[in-house]
Order: sequence, then structure tokens, then C-alpha cells
Amino acid sequence: MYESWAGNEQNIMDFWPEFLASNWGREFVAGGCGGVAGILSGYPLDTLRIRQQQSRAGSAFGILRSIIGNEGPGALYRGMGAPLATVTFQNAMAFQSYAILSRAFGESGSSQDPPSYQGVALGGIGTGALQSLMLTPIELVKIRLQLQDRACANSHELYNQHNGPMSVAKSIFQREGLRGMYRGLTITVLRDAPSHGVYFWTYEYMREKLHPGCRKDGQESFRTMITAGGLAGVASWICCYPLDVVKTRLQAQSHLSPVQYSGIVDCLRRSVKEEGYGVLWRGLGTAVVRAFFVNGAIFTAYELALRCFFNNKSSISIQQESAIWEN
Repeated sequence: MYESWAGNEQNIMDFWPEFLASNWGREFVAGGCGGVAGILSGYPLDTLRIRQQQSRAGSAFGILRSIIGNEGPGALYRGMGAPLATVTFQNAMAFQSYAILSRAFGESGSSQDPPSYQGVALGGIGTGALQSLMLTPIELVKIRLQLQDRACANSHELYNQHNGPMSVAKSIFQREGLRGMYRGLTITVLRDAPSHGVYFWTYEYMREKLHPGCRKDGQESFRTMITAGGLAGVASWICCYPLDVVKTRLQAQSHLSPVQYSGIVDCLRRSVKEEGYGVLWRGLGTAVVRAFFVNGAIFTAYELALRCFFNNKSSISIQQESAIWEN
């Protein structure tokens, strides 16, 4: 038994150096680092955004105070387990898909040249569409948990017995089947495909404007990474935000209450009719603030992880970047 355990441990130790020696392995780990950094830095604001989108009244500060006062600070992190458990694979696959598609769609002089901006935009659109297949069930579970107490208050069933993402996922699957797990897939694709095109295009364009030549040599400063990543997140959220509001409302529907909306068009029409056009932008301020910090953290963690893997002088480079940032 000991020999079997020791053999497995040796196989794992042999696997990692080989895995990290490949470009795919480095991209995978770097993407995972970026994803974890993004989740940890912005999840409380994401919970606040979801509550604002589902609420009919109340300012961001008022809703935040109500959450902390009635449910405790831990409620701001409710549902984080689902995205955190999958973010490494999800983010790694997103960056991998983008790298492949951007080069496939973009014409460049050689393999050493960065993809064209057209390739970047089309690669982002393709990445967003593909990622929706993985993201839809994760966001469905996350939203149900983030709105858990609100659903419980409007229902006679003990919905608050769900104490984690697995419990919610099991309940959805048992009551609604696989189709239920993919509630909101169409609106997620409509949201993510164009927004990812804007996202990656804005990042590549802004980093080159802030640090000319960095798309080729990859030596931009901390300030450039954070600013370009933050602006990319803000731009992508602004262009898709009304669709995100519709998505939240559709995925918040469950077996606990009568179905309010029959589909995307019905949800959009009724929400505007009952609450005005302002409902489509409710929570945008929170989303924009969150997007800047989260996406700045994602791209910074991703780029630094790649430098550590690809640059033999990474420690020197990081020290130089720190000096630039401090100045």
C-alpha cells in the first residue's frame, strides 16, 4: 500500500515538470492564476450587482447595508465555491481558445508577430461563445445562491437548506433535469460573444497605446497591465450590461415561485414596462467598479505568471516592474 502511494506521488512529481514545460501547460496555469485573482478580488461586488439587478428599489449602499445587517458579511461571499472550484479550468480554456482563435482569424507577418486587431476581436467573440457552454451552469448555481435568502422569503419551501453549490446543482438537476442546468444559455451566448470581442480588443489596443511595442516584446509595466485590463473589463460590461440584467432575471427563476418570464424578449419587455428603461442599467456602477479591479487583477496575474514560466530572468523583470510601478 505504501509502495502504491509512493508510486502515485512520484508520478505526480514527474507530471508537473513535463506539464509546465509545454506551452499549453504554462498557459493553463497562468490562466488559472488570473481567474483565481479575479474571483477573490471582486466577488463581494458581484453579489451586490446581482442583488441590485433583481431588486426593484434601493441604492447600492442601502442594499449592501441590508445584506451585512440582516445576513452578515459572509453573505457577500455566498456561492463563491462554484466559480472558484472551476475558475482555473474555465479561465485557462478561455485564454487557450483566445490564443488559438485570434491567430486563426488574424493575419500576421510571422508566427512571432502578434495577431491583428481583427483577429483579436473575432477570437474574443469565438471564445465568449465557447465559454458560455461551461459558464451557464456555474453562473446559474452562483446566482441561485446569491439570491437564496430573497427566494426563501418569497417561498414557503425551505430553500435556505442549500448550504453550497453542490446542493443547489443537485436540486436543479433532480427537479429540472439537464435542461434546467442550462437555463439561460442563449442569453449567456448573446452576452458573452460580443462582450469578449470587445474585452480582448480593448486590452490589446490599450496596452499597445500605453506601452508601444509591448504586444511583441511583452515587457509592459504593472501600471499598463492593470490599466489596460481594467479598461477592458469596463468596456465589455458597458456593451453587454442590459443583456446581463435579463440573464440574471431569467436564471433567478426556479421551481420555488411561479415563472415570471417566458423568455428573453418577454423578460426584456416586461421589465422595461414595469420598471422603466433604467432597469436595464441597474447596478452598472457597481459592475464597472468591480470590472476594473477584477480584470486588472486577472491580466496582471496572467501576464506575470507567463513571465515566470517563459523568462529565465523573471525575478529581475518583476523587480524592475515593481520599481516602475512605485515611480
